[in-house]
Amino acid sequence: MTPGPHDTLAPSTSPHEAMARIIGARMPRMGDCDTPIAGLSFFRRDAPAPPVVCMIEPSIVLVAQGAKQMWVGGAAYPYDTSRFLVTSLDMPANSEVRSASAAQPCLGMVLKLDVRTLAELAAQGSLQPPRGRRAELGVGVGIGTATPTLLAPIARLLDLLDEPDAIPVLAPLIHREIHYRLLMSDQSAKLRQIAAVDGQGHRIARAIDWLKLNYASPLRVEDLAGRVQMSAPTFHHHFRQLTAMSPLQYQKWLRLNEARRLMLNEHFDAATAAFKVGYESPSQFSREYSRLFGAPPKRDVEVLRGGTASPAVAAHGVSSSSE
Repeated sequence: MTPGPHDTLAPSTSPHEAMARIIGARMPRMGDCDTPIAGLSFFRRDAPAPPVVCMIEPSIVLVAQGAKQMWVGGAAYPYDTSRFLVTSLDMPANSEVRSASAAQPCLGMVLKLDVRTLAELAAQGSLQPPRGRRAELGVGVGIGTATPTLLAPIARLLDLLDEPDAIPVLAPLIHREIHYRLLMSDQSAKLRQIAAVDGQGHRIARAIDWLKLNYASPLRVEDLAGRVQMSAPTFHHHFRQLTAMSPLQYQKWLRLNEARRLMLNEHFDAATAAFKVGYESPSQFSREYSRLFGAPPKRDVEVLRGGTASPAVAAHGVSSSSE
């Protein structure tokens, strides 16, 4: 008998057990998958795995079973069933699976956050910021406590997967409530620094949006700083604080990952992919590609196509190179 939409509320079932059952039923094999709810995806890993390169978007990541760890700028951010990962802007990182097995796979969910919703809620007079001194601008990733107050609307969101007709009506309301709970959580300061339209974090987020659209173009940091109304030294300082890398390193990361996608999915050769993403020297491209992904372009793509590593996994979770 198929579990009903309210079975997750049974007293004998913990929120994480209910979440694991829902995800496990929809993820019989290792990988990642989207759901009918916009911005919500599931993942399953059947064994521990070393860090893999990924881009993390503004999102909350919850583990229902097992444990993972995110590496950003050399710092580790471990999370499990008691702690969630939250990211406030697009950021290169390394995603590591710490606890998983075939019998007890690592199961979890990723819910993308809407910075505009965060800004709108944070601007409401009734939603007061946390007490104490203003938080310093720091790296845009944090670990929060998975409280019952936060887990309750997330459980209701997952319940909607059994009520597809209700998703268009109720999912946006629950999604908004989750944003509110996050702004009232121990990670409030992390999210507010990006949501504040007059703050440095918001300006860096705008610069990142520009970089994502123009990664193949030559980059002058002074010009990009001017686009977001910041001096070059201030821009460079805050960019590195939030992303753990310089603007030029960030652009390089975007170029290399797009080249990898072109070779893997569109069958470009290495030289063509290099020129497409803005490199003028194929040899420089090959060196920097090997430094990031651990193998030259051709060998790396052959491994991915051969099934030794899943392209979905490899493209999902930082390996930072120094300049």
